[in-house]
Amino acid sequence: MPKKEKGKSHSIRPVTKRPPSWCKYQPEEVEALVVKLAREGYPPSIIGTVLRDQYAIPLVKSITGKSITQILKEAGLALTLPEDLESLIKKATRLHTHLEKNHKDLHNKRALQLVEAKIHGLSKYYKRKGVLPENWKYKPRIASLA
Repeated sequence: MPKKEKGKSHSIRPVTKRPPSWCKYQPEEVEALVVKLAREGYPPSIIGTVLRDQYAIPLVKSITGKSITQILKEAGLALTLPEDLESLIKKATRLHTHLEKNHKDLHNKRALQLVEAKIHGLSKYYKRKGVLPENWKYKPRIASLA
């Protein structure tokens, strides 16, 4: 007997690439909303969630033909680092400051190693895709851990 999947209540992306018939927004309106939310300080992932929950826009790309990050690049509001990489770097700095105060916390030392491995893997991917420049390098504060 196969194992039962745990949980079915996750969100599912729309099947078709066309915008749904019940969504009455024009591409220009959606782009204006994305730019407005970005100017208010929201990152791209939160912009997508706000558009889904408050404006009933299921997927920006199906309506505009462009992703949220592409719209932000065209508007000159693009992030310097990709959002996922930036959040991992923030997590690593929080762990570094924690480990400066708590030298013997081996569990979080291991967690820091795992987070930094994710950072290195993501940076390799983004360099390969051309999102990050080839000379970009993550500089951990190793000296503070020794």
